[in-house]
Amino acid sequence: MRFIIHRALLCMCLVSYSGFAQDEPEEKPPVPEAKTSVTSHSIIINGKKLSYTATAGTMLMKNAKQEPIALFGYTSYVKEDTSLRKRPILFAYNGGPGSASLWLHMGILGPKRAVVKDVEFANNGPYGYVVNEFTILDKADIVMIDPVGTGFSRPVGEGKGEDFWGTDQDIRSVSAFIKQYITENNRWQSPKFILGESYGGMRTAGVAQALTNEMISLNGIMLVSPFLQFVNGFDFGQTDLPHVLFLPTFAATGWYHDAIDNKPATLAEHLKAAEAFAIDEYAPALLKGVRLSADKKKALAEKLAALTGLEAQYWLDADLRVNHQVFTKEVLSESAQTVGRIDSRFKGNTLSVHSEAMSYDPMTTAIGPPLLAAFMDYYRTELKSEQEVDYKVFGDVFSSWDWGHVQPNVGFKMPFPDTLIDLSYAMIQNPKMKVLFQQGYYDLATPHFTTQYMIDHLKIPAALRSNISTAYYEAGHMMYVHEPSMAQFKADLATFIDASLPN
Repeated sequence: MRFIIHRALLCMCLVSYSGFAQDEPEEKPPVPEAKTSVTSHSIIINGKKLSYTATAGTMLMKNAKQEPIALFGYTSYVKEDTSLRKRPILFAYNGGPGSASLWLHMGILGPKRAVVKDVEFANNGPYGYVVNEFTILDKADIVMIDPVGTGFSRPVGEGKGEDFWGTDQDIRSVSAFIKQYITENNRWQSPKFILGESYGGMRTAGVAQALTNEMISLNGIMLVSPFLQFVNGFDFGQTDLPHVLFLPTFAATGWYHDAIDNKPATLAEHLKAAEAFAIDEYAPALLKGVRLSADKKKALAEKLAALTGLEAQYWLDADLRVNHQVFTKEVLSESAQTVGRIDSRFKGNTLSVHSEAMSYDPMTTAIGPPLLAAFMDYYRTELKSEQEVDYKVFGDVFSSWDWGHVQPNVGFKMPFPDTLIDLSYAMIQNPKMKVLFQQGYYDLATPHFTTQYMIDHLKIPAALRSNISTAYYEAGHMMYVHEPSMAQFKADLATFIDASLPN
């Protein structure tokens, strides 16, 4: 009987094993190949002809086991008939996280730029693009990068979204792309620059430190409307400091839209008063909390109203703390209009007058369609690049983003990222590296006073502060949609690159 049972069990095991063996393993889809298109072009910049080669497409990235993990989308512009050892190269990207680089690409950096109407909604097509007289190509070769999950960049093979969608994951992958690019294109000796906009500022500070650890020196980095500190970058929570830092941009917005009484003649005059009030009166009052007297609170609300255009009673009802999403809806509420978050000079009709937060950003809807249409047309017709996937202007990565960051001075992952410390480490370890901050006054996404606060609190030796340059513009987050700022932006970049090169 015992033998029969054992034999039965053995038969069951054999049947079970036999059935398992007959199941064919699921085949993984083949890894798509990297595809690039190489074309030759020329441009006239400041009266001089410059011939260049454009390469548009994707680069295959692999992990330490040499397994494919991602196709990284990029577009490069490289001057022809020049010494690659001496020719500067600029890597650039936008932010998000989850934003593709078409904004910088077709807005200011590339050899062609989309035609957009500053502070106005464009016609509904056809949209045009023109030769960009403000491109930085006369000073440096350009590599526009789309981080994984944006543009044509995507995980492949062994790669998964979580390998790329996080503060540290993003820093690692972009650093790896830059290292692979300079290796494959013989650019190790080239003077190197990185330009990041918005969240691209957080990325750039981290990448600068990561590349320093890889013994790759940067000549300079450009932080355009940078987001570097999570806690100080949002004014939605219980922290008082962001309210202080956002206030001057509220004041600038009220001044621009004639929402304030007794408007000073110049923006500079109004900002000077707003910044002084923010530091000397507003910040100490918020720190007092409930210990602030009712009379003092009412007096502060009246001053806030005079500076911003938002009624004193509204400030009182909000306990003197109005976040910027509410402000965009309320400052022009009498005309049922919403101002832009990315650029508060823009305005559009409010979708829901009873909602406390903006339902859309007039700036994005005004310039987004012409920029995307121009980019897609240019990419296929002039750069002759065809990809088998859609171009993602905004990748769906924000909700999946791992915000934790291992700071260089802390041995564990901090839940809220702050790469200002990464920047300080990179500057100290590479004391010849220069840093340029570029910031618009009408930016409610990354306010100029927040940027100034970060500069003032950067923990570096006093001698290194001479390595920092700042440039301010009477425009918003993407200051280059404002034509006078376009010219200034180019001039500031050119001056910075020249100053960051060896004598």
